[in-house]
Amino acid sequence: LGFVATNHLIPSIKLYTLKKGISGKDLGKKGTALENKDIPEALGIVSGSVFLVCLILCLVGYATSHPSKLLDCNSALLSICFMLFLGFTDDVLDWPWRYKLVLPSVASLPLLCTYAGSTSIVVPIHARPLLFYNSKLTIFSWLLSFLITVDKNSEGCIVDLGIWYFLYMGMLAVFCTNAINIYAGINGLEAGQSFVIGCAVLLYNLIEIENSSLSWQNHLFSVMIMLSFLGVTTGLLRHNWYPADVFVGDTFCYFAGMTFAVVGILGHFSKTLLLFFIPQIFNFLWSTPQLFHFVPCPRHRLPKFNSKTGLMEPSTFPCEAGQFRVIKRHPDDTTCPNMTVINLCLQILGPMREETLCVTLLALQVLCCGFGFFGRYYLAQFFFDR
Repeated sequence: LGFVATNHLIPSIKLYTLKKGISGKDLGKKGTALENKDIPEALGIVSGSVFLVCLILCLVGYATSHPSKLLDCNSALLSICFMLFLGFTDDVLDWPWRYKLVLPSVASLPLLCTYAGSTSIVVPIHARPLLFYNSKLTIFSWLLSFLITVDKNSEGCIVDLGIWYFLYMGMLAVFCTNAINIYAGINGLEAGQSFVIGCAVLLYNLIEIENSSLSWQNHLFSVMIMLSFLGVTTGLLRHNWYPADVFVGDTFCYFAGMTFAVVGILGHFSKTLLLFFIPQIFNFLWSTPQLFHFVPCPRHRLPKFNSKTGLMEPSTFPCEAGQFRVIKRHPDDTTCPNMTVINLCLQILGPMREETLCVTLLALQVLCCGFGFFGRYYLAQFFFDR
């Protein structure tokens, strides 16, 4: 239903955005016949709105059979709706970055207020002697007790993070909403990566339900949200795939990020969720010098299109010879590649067509999600008790 509605509405709604001037040029098509074509922007508002309608319809049946989850459902709707609104206003008004960091924290408050799960974490086996040794707490554990609670009865196996766990979940919401937004710039990547992550989350939920997990009801709640999300994302991706007829805009990036934060927090698998965000985490870490202006950061860091070869190449910013040698191929270069995974991929693999680049990055996302499952169900047994 979500796919059909989104796929049907986008061709109609994009005419209204064009009429109101909510459009942009595809910077990856410079030097081609599509260079001056106006591409409708912020069409993520269609997928987000359809998602909210689908979710409300699902809640009619779900909340009836699971009345205890009604509060979770309402908080999820409130947080996602808030971020959808913020994303659309950002596409129209172009908010400064400081607002993009603060407002997701505000949007996560309904989730944190309704969170009724544990704030304790299991300490890895190899780190437990640092907290508990010879049947008593260590000095390090005593120092930590001023910030967190070390469970003496579990002999250092469990610590209660308390308010720090809520801080982590709030930061998770900020990260998810912005991680997709900064890992973007080519046709199909934002919706594509969201689709892959959504599939990974859905598969994880189904595995946990099949294994009769203690929190199977939370995973069922996540399944309901993910099915609607994947439907609308597929409809949007169909129109955003190369060559894009529409741009998803910050509207979709914030909506998708908050949806993942919602299922991670209310589904009680916020730590596992990060295993499916490995490329986004690496992209954030690699981009940090530019994001915090230790290195010059141009407004657009997306790869540049070479009209002569028809291939995408790493975009650069000017610098002096000898500067930023670590990220240069040659120390004497007077240009430096922008620090994103997209540009890094082009540096390593060489120039390629835009659709090939997108497929390559989505394949990387699939591989990283696969590694996330490997870490969750195999590597974890070497660090945690069964």
